[in-house]
Amino acid sequence: MPESGATPSIWTVGVPPLLTRPLDADVETDVCVVGAGVAGLTTALMLAQAGKRVTVLDDGAVGDGMSGRGTAHLRSALEEGYHELERLHGPDGARLAASSHTHAIDRIEDIVRTERIECDFERVDGFRFMPPQRGAEALMRECDAAVRAGLIDTALVEHAPFAGFDSGTALRFPHQAMLHPMKYLAGLVRACQQHGVRLFTCTRALTFAPAAVRTREGPTVHCTDLVVATHSPVNDRFGIHSRQHAFITYVVGALVPRGSVPHVLAWEAGRPSHALRVVPKRDEGEQPPWDVLLVSGEDHRTGQADDGPLRWARLEAWIRERFPDAGEVMYRWSGQVLRSIDGLAHIGRVASNSEHVYIITGDSGGGLTHATLGAIIISDTIIGLHSPWTTLYSPSRLPLRATGEWAREGVNMAVQYGDWVTRGDVASIDEIAPGDGAVVRQGLSKIAAWRRPDGTLVEHSAMCPHAGCLVHWNSSETTWDCPCHGSRFTAEGHVFEGPANRDLAKIEARTSTEPPS
Repeated sequence: MPESGATPSIWTVGVPPLLTRPLDADVETDVCVVGAGVAGLTTALMLAQAGKRVTVLDDGAVGDGMSGRGTAHLRSALEEGYHELERLHGPDGARLAASSHTHAIDRIEDIVRTERIECDFERVDGFRFMPPQRGAEALMRECDAAVRAGLIDTALVEHAPFAGFDSGTALRFPHQAMLHPMKYLAGLVRACQQHGVRLFTCTRALTFAPAAVRTREGPTVHCTDLVVATHSPVNDRFGIHSRQHAFITYVVGALVPRGSVPHVLAWEAGRPSHALRVVPKRDEGEQPPWDVLLVSGEDHRTGQADDGPLRWARLEAWIRERFPDAGEVMYRWSGQVLRSIDGLAHIGRVASNSEHVYIITGDSGGGLTHATLGAIIISDTIIGLHSPWTTLYSPSRLPLRATGEWAREGVNMAVQYGDWVTRGDVASIDEIAPGDGAVVRQGLSKIAAWRRPDGTLVEHSAMCPHAGCLVHWNSSETTWDCPCHGSRFTAEGHVFEGPANRDLAKIEARTSTEPPS
């Protein structure tokens, strides 16, 4: 593999794209779901099981978004921590958060069993530990808060169960879980189709209304209810995006001798944080037998750093310091997480005047459980059942105890608009080497210029079509990333992560001198 370059995620290697036919005619349905990741497909399955007619649209293949780019931790031990959630949402809110995520893991397990999905689902313990320079006092506070929240089996232990290093005092959360997300998605697709869900891939939803979703390709889906499950909502321009931040998180997968690292979830609290788990490497007859240890972390704001190789190197160093038997690094990739300012996802109705439009976003580092929880809350709401978690996760909630974070996010976003008055990354497009990209000033405009490996120049407007920020080049993943709200585009300018829902504006190629050698 390249010395420092990105690879596909471990979940997508050897897995063919999950594609169906595009939508080619108008359809009528009870519910239109936009997004075919875990959130969208689980919502569709639950509604179909309740007797609803459901149509799902996705602008790519199933799982092309963030569902296949995480590490598939299923945790009721939330990233923010229950001590902090208690401060932000009160004791009742913390208890509801704990019960909701516990229920989400149980529901995933039930779906796996009922629909006979082979996805390596496994119940495991989770361990939270602190960096060496920090004591156990914070863990003691977190243990007390977790027990108060209803996770009564949570307990302090002397250390996490690793032979390679001493984690120091750790907090043990039983009844967590892990799985293979792409295998799970394949099972969800099969289950949805068996229950009558109509799934159309390579079909981009372009305009949204409670009663109609028009696609870029032309056909319209006429529906009563609309669920936008696109990780970052593509139907919202500003509202929700001021209350969550987009981060790039990095993952390294290194070979370790089979059985040398136990099957647990573990995460080192603090900043920078690190999380780890093992994935069985099922190569029959391989000697010696290996597993793959996944370690994630080293996050930064999307579009506000371009040093992926350095961050992967830090993760690898973290592994080798603690697991000296680790072998070759096989995987390096990154994904995006959306952290809300109060630690919980935004799930439910967009606004009181749009009672038939729903969103699932703000995964806050717990993507698969928040996705499943979103499906539970929204499907219950649509079929008329009461959910005890609706108010806690409402997108219209006012997180009064998080107003400081809200204000800081506003300042951060305002700073990004200052890019319009700066010089470009390079003085001339002729400085851009094959395979590289840069933002170049052209009069009053900024151009996102990428030179293909064959030397052909591809130019787009550097203005993100969502809210007008300037995109930045991400050399490790060869993407254009927006630093304001996390929209991401391929080197060719095609959007693959919202909230933008349109590609970068194309600029006709102009003559340039020979690319640098």
